[in-house]
Amino acid sequence: MKFKLTLLFCFVCQLFFSQAEFLDPSYNVIKTTHTYAVQKKDSLQLDFYQPEKILENKPLLVYVHGGSFSGGQRDDDNTVQFANQIAKRGYAVASISYRLIMKKLGFSCNTKAKDKIEAFNTASEDISYAVKYILENNSLFKINPDKIIISGTSSGAEAVLNLAYVYKNKILPRKFKFAGVIGMAGAITTLEYIDDSRAIPTQLFHGTNDNKVPYHIAAHHYCNEKDDGYLMLYGSRAIADRLKGLGKSYYLFSIHGGTHSWSGMPMHRCVSEVVDFLYYDIVKNSNRQTERTIGF
Repeated sequence: MKFKLTLLFCFVCQLFFSQAEFLDPSYNVIKTTHTYAVQKKDSLQLDFYQPEKILENKPLLVYVHGGSFSGGQRDDDNTVQFANQIAKRGYAVASISYRLIMKKLGFSCNTKAKDKIEAFNTASEDISYAVKYILENNSLFKINPDKIIISGTSSGAEAVLNLAYVYKNKILPRKFKFAGVIGMAGAITTLEYIDDSRAIPTQLFHGTNDNKVPYHIAAHHYCNEKDDGYLMLYGSRAIADRLKGLGKSYYLFSIHGGTHSWSGMPMHRCVSEVVDFLYYDIVKNSNRQTERTIGF
């Protein structure tokens, strides 16, 4: 009986420390900066945040900033705060720069739809190069290659969702698969490729009244059919419905009445929800289907 009680005690302690490792903000964070690629005149860098005492096999959250593919930066105050909050819980975080090819074109209804799609794909390409760099230098980063999650805000969310569900990747190893994706006010151009083989745990934050990136199904920026920038997008509600129908893991967090101004707020107002998703849906492979709605 004493042996059984000892085993039970050890199991409870193991469970407690396993959860504490990824749920409690108990680690000091180290930040380093690396150049992961040079694309013509663009030197692309990433900031790598890691918990000081977890030396290897860390899950990695890759974060992609927003800014309509024409602005934004990987180390603004909101991103730094978010990255530190996640790394304090035992995860590694890589916040990346990428080519901002829409600087001179804008991203409105006057911008050609094909240029918008090129922006999605260019960002997806750069994210892939960043992940490839980390994998090829994993003796330095010491992350778990089977637990890499991509995340982004606004255009960054469009980029990571595009990478997860639309982009035909020829950069990463053929058998590589992301462990999950987090989109904050993002959308994709088609649901066609979300099937049993490609579906991954997906967390989605979105305002139901988003006036730029549709919450459900609508044109980007709600452009008219005659506009050069008319491009149908499938937002968080549509992606969640697709995953729900497939019986796959998803976590939809809807902000009732929320507009696109809500896109960056989950990074400081919903850290606990992000951590919950990372731990239960990614680390523990719980295969949950979760939906929450809050008022704006």
